[in-house]
Amino acid sequence: MKKFISILGSTGSVGQSTLSIIDKKKNFFIPYIFSANKNYNLITKQIIKYKPKIFIIKDKKTFVRVRKNFTKSKTKLINSYDLLKIKKKSDITITAIPGIAGLEPTIKFIKYSEKVLIANKESIICGWELISKTAFKNKTKIIPVDSEHYSILKLIENQKISSIKKIYITASGGPFLNFKYNQLKKIKPAQALKHPKWKMGKKITIDSSTLMNKIFELSEAQKLFNLPKNKIDILIHPNSLVHAILELNNGLKQFIFHETSMKIPLANAIFDGEIDIKTILKKRKLANFENLIFKKVDKKIFPLISLKNKINQFSSTPIIVNAVNEILVDQFLKHKLPFLEINRIIMIILKDKNYKKYAIKKPRNINQIYLIDLWARSVTKQILKKLRNV
Repeated sequence: MKKFISILGSTGSVGQSTLSIIDKKKNFFIPYIFSANKNYNLITKQIIKYKPKIFIIKDKKTFVRVRKNFTKSKTKLINSYDLLKIKKKSDITITAIPGIAGLEPTIKFIKYSEKVLIANKESIICGWELISKTAFKNKTKIIPVDSEHYSILKLIENQKISSIKKIYITASGGPFLNFKYNQLKKIKPAQALKHPKWKMGKKITIDSSTLMNKIFELSEAQKLFNLPKNKIDILIHPNSLVHAILELNNGLKQFIFHETSMKIPLANAIFDGEIDIKTILKKRKLANFENLIFKKVDKKIFPLISLKNKINQFSSTPIIVNAVNEILVDQFLKHKLPFLEINRIIMIILKDKNYKKYAIKKPRNINQIYLIDLWARSVTKQILKKLRNV
């Protein structure tokens, strides 16, 4: 029986990886609800090729433009998640909208789905309490599909927390792993976007170059798996083949090893592990176990590692750090902020006189999350304005 599949963020890298899996397994799925923002060309191609039942196009100009060209389409086009009315639940939903913008649609689709695959770490670190409560209430299965968290999920599924000594999330080190500190002072966006291993969106690629993505993943793992902070750490692994390592109290160590393709955790999550990956991926040279490198994080090259023990210090610290980072990365990509200022400004805000007042808040609904997010964005913009007036 075919399954109804929905993709939030269908034009992004994870969305396109999911669609490539659907291409290989057409007889298994019915494209149900897609969403995107403003990539007109990809949106139109996806409507023509996949004919989803509903397509949510958030950007108003793009929505109007697409609607003009698809007046006779069987795909229902809408401009807001609030206008969504469905009678049948989605069997599988992939949520891959980047940033805090992905939180509200994720929570909404948990109510509309049997199984939700989350590729948006910001949703989890900012709103895990709301996500988990909504999932429990609606009996929706939640599966993380970042390679690291899917690996942790598989490694610990038959383990007691008490038997775990340490879990290590691995980081490639990005494009600046072998740089000297002075070289980082003149980094341009084009350099930071050249990830040596992964093909990802711009925002997450910059986060990889600063190691912020691993700080978020560490926070995410603590929340997803209810792990105390002393049981999880980050290791540099330039090979990008081992995605998580489990160290047990009994002296045994286990790890999950796979090629650098999001299609592997995605396909396994979609098919509950019952998949021959050769039917999804092109035949490639088998990665080997020789010369696997693991090393500690260099604090000079990755100063954001100092957030490791602070990111979950207070209930709303992740919301604040995420909001500040989103603005700073955007400014860096627009050539308006030096690379090293990302770390410096985040640290300034964590010392702000009002930081703790907002960080200790425990948001009970999405509006309270947005208020904390708004404060963080406001104070970041004030700091940026002062810096430009100096």
